[in-house]
Amino acid sequence: MLFDLARPALFALDPERAHRLTVKALSISPQAGAQEPGPLAIDVAGIAFPNPLGMAAGFDKDAEVPDQLLGLGFGFVEVGSITPRPQAGNPKPRLFRLIEDRAVINRMGFNNAGAQVARTRLARRAARGGIVGINIGANKDSEDRTADYATMTRIMAPLASYLAVNISSPNTPGLRALQDEGALSGLLDAVLEARGADGPPVFLKVAPDLEPADIDAIARIALDKQLGALIVSNTTISRPALKSCHASETGGLSGEPLRDLAQQRLRDFRAATGGGIPLVGVGGIASADDAWARILAGASLVQLYSAMVYEGPGLPRRILRGLEKLMRRDGFGSIAEAVGTE
Repeated sequence: MLFDLARPALFALDPERAHRLTVKALSISPQAGAQEPGPLAIDVAGIAFPNPLGMAAGFDKDAEVPDQLLGLGFGFVEVGSITPRPQAGNPKPRLFRLIEDRAVINRMGFNNAGAQVARTRLARRAARGGIVGINIGANKDSEDRTADYATMTRIMAPLASYLAVNISSPNTPGLRALQDEGALSGLLDAVLEARGADGPPVFLKVAPDLEPADIDAIARIALDKQLGALIVSNTTISRPALKSCHASETGGLSGEPLRDLAQQRLRDFRAATGGGIPLVGVGGIASADDAWARILAGASLVQLYSAMVYEGPGLPRRILRGLEKLMRRDGFGSIAEAVGTE
């Protein structure tokens, strides 16, 4: 109800300013630590998730409010993307609401305060528990991006429930080229070596704009390297039919128009991996039905972000209530039983 009252004022602001105000408001709200496992609990990559719904990377870039986000009901939160050195990101404006399409276009460019700022914050909250993944990236002007990912792994591994290697943002020139088979294998070798034998699981975040051969190659590498999970998928550079006046803006498109593409890409990776690696479904999820469809298609976990812009902070708990009803309606005793039964 409060969000419904505040939404017109928030939408009257520049989207990036509204986002900063939202993070500020969360920063002074109650914190939550580890949640007790409930009926939606699921184990993935050796981690016991209290429920399968997570906040995707991009919302809390600098690890300012992970505990407050957990307090909204999320089973896990992914902070970042974080780069070794601070960077301002791309010129403004760089964030656009496509209200008629219930979508967002961003070309933020990994704007963040850098690894040391995030590391200090994460170290302070580590004793509170809760599952916090850390999404790592490379600096735009880096001469050796693979080295950046290895550096970020060494810094963040001791503080991460899992590490998410983000090579799929469309807003850093050349970054998606790291999804090519040779480059990806070398990058993951460097990350896994930097993590060490006792480090957290490594998740890989991929783009939805992949050709079948790319999907097969990434699947082979992910299985060979024994990654913890694949996150499917990041924003898209494609443009389905859109109504908004911002439709021609460059950057990554997320929200409702991404839903069908992200769902199909999840199915593709489920087929390519033969169910041999957990999948995290993200892109266009805005309801319990959306989340359930992604689970049935093969996702062990799901994430959202853009839907919060339109639905507000009550959305996570609404989705969780709906998921529990859908799981019981379809005769499953757990989320794990339902994964991939589409």
